[in-house]
Amino acid sequence: MSEPVLRVEGLRVAFDHPLGKVRAVDDVSFALMPGERFGLAGESGSGKSTLALSILRLIKPPGHIEAGAVWLDDARIADLDDDGIRRLRLAGIALVPQGSMNSLNPVLRIGRQIADAFADHGLRLGHREEQRRITALLAAVGLPATIARMYPHELSGGMKQRACIAIAISLRPKVIIADEPTSALDVVVQRQVMATLARVQQELGAAVILVGHDMGLMAQFVDRLGIMYAGRLVEVAPIADIIARPRHPYTRALIAALPSLEARGMLAGIPGLAPSLRELPSGCAFHPRCELAIDRCRAERPVLRDIAGAQVGCHLA
Repeated sequence: MSEPVLRVEGLRVAFDHPLGKVRAVDDVSFALMPGERFGLAGESGSGKSTLALSILRLIKPPGHIEAGAVWLDDARIADLDDDGIRRLRLAGIALVPQGSMNSLNPVLRIGRQIADAFADHGLRLGHREEQRRITALLAAVGLPATIARMYPHELSGGMKQRACIAIAISLRPKVIIADEPTSALDVVVQRQVMATLARVQQELGAAVILVGHDMGLMAQFVDRLGIMYAGRLVEVAPIADIIARPRHPYTRALIAALPSLEARGMLAGIPGLAPSLRELPSGCAFHPRCELAIDRCRAERPVLRDIAGAQVGCHLA
């Protein structure tokens, strides 16, 4: 059996605040296999993006990694110096950001931004070879070679996002982290962007971590899904199992909120609001919103347990 390409072990990420420390990621562990598509889903503020950025050591003060470790193959990312982590990004782990317009340099042409990725990692290419690689990368994401001479503001939202994917795969990384890559795009363009991501992932043989809150999109793309709530993983299972047999009450509520073509009627929502990370309730963080909560849920925080091929953090599972 192959070894994981990425391991996250007991990761804790906190932000210092005058009113008290906020722990945005709390003791999260998972492993990513080569070629696997792993999703991280949950409501806004659940810690998904913070977890993704902490893997790449992109958390800025007042945020910091309190504990835990991230491994890419046999390399412990925390042990890398600044030059080492810079070289790891793009070449080992690449990020497809949430806001392509905020990520692309508005005053540089797309081709120049791809070329900068080569130069930053020590690839000294002749002009002809550099242009050949840029054209090939753009073609891989379904963009014509003429895009290389254009500025970001000249592209549509979907084209900008595919340009970001081209930059992310420029050095053939082993892991691609896609942080809500289809946010603010219409459904047709969303499908195009996800099809592009799936195609380049298969061509590279890379593993993908898809971060988002669209359960329908997760169901179509990922192999395995992790559900996050209040900074913790509450359920991890193959996507087919999560859709057919969700075990955590929060996961069941997310599935129930999906619209259906077969069952017409009012959409089901989740009562209440996600808790403040500065003032988490005692016991299970979800218990104030859970219709099944018992006294133990209010007093004791559950841990992830292995249950029939899944991991579930619920006393009632």
